Amino acid sequence: QVQLLESGGGSVQAGGSLRLSCSASGDAASSRCMGWFRQVPGKEREGVATHAGGVLRWYADAVRGRFAISRDHAKNTVYLQLNNLKPEDTAMYYCAARQSSLDCGRLREADFNSWGQGTQVTVSS
Repeated sequence: QVQLLESGGGSVQAGGSLRLSCSASGDAASSRCMGWFRQVPGKEREGVATHAGGVLRWYADAVRGRFAISRDHAKNTVYLQLNNLKPEDTAMYYCAARQSSLDCGRLREADFNSWGQGTQVTVSS
């Protein structure tokens, strides 16, 4: 497991943007697959986007075209750019990581063994 530290959440109006950051302990080889999930009270955590290096990126249908995941391997940090935010994007956003990049695009919570503490994103209409 690696330690993950998120930052960048906040409150914005619909149509606004935010950028989330997640720094992982250790080197990039210890977290080949990194991603973002989100959760609202009373609902299951859902996958938002994952990154396995290079051009290997996957997105949930609800955010494709609005959110962009990127990674700085030297810093072992993953970013999530959230554009054209909607009120339904309001959630706690969690960073996740695992060593293997196999099936990184499944966006499945159970595949990850390292989690950050979460950062709140609130979008008002």
